[in-house]
Amino acid sequence: MLDAGCGTGENALHVASLGLSVLGVDVAETALAMARAKADDRGIEVEFAAADAFQLERLGRRFETVLDCGLFHSFDADERPGYVASLASVTEHDGTLYVLCFSDDGPDTGPHPISQEELRAAFSSSNGWDVVAIEPDRVQTRYHDDGAPAWFATIKRI
Repeated sequence: MLDAGCGTGENALHVASLGLSVLGVDVAETALAMARAKADDRGIEVEFAAADAFQLERLGRRFETVLDCGLFHSFDADERPGYVASLASVTEHDGTLYVLCFSDDGPDTGPHPISQEELRAAFSSSNGWDVVAIEPDRVQTRYHDDGAPAWFATIKRI
């Protein structure tokens, strides 16, 4: 599994603790150092590497499962096609991408909220994706007591 934009590694560490092979990537070396320290402290075998989300093909690997928890919504509309193409370059055909991003639905949204239409437009069949489901969810933040409105999308690579 690839955890794109893994930050300090909590999702990658959780999945790896279940016995699955995980590569967590992020552009922030400080976050990666924290993730590696957590892995050492917890005795979890997981790989972390510095990578640019717009150049994931440089990893030289492909993945059946990719997780984006909080990265997609950080990109402006004009940046999204490059990121989506980068994800496509490392996701196996018939592989699954899971995206958790801030939603535009409801009060007290997080920064850079995304609409369902924007998700569907970014991950369309014309660029090799099929949006299987988009479900309402919540993202825990420091600023939202009950979490911020989010979308949890399941997207297949076609």
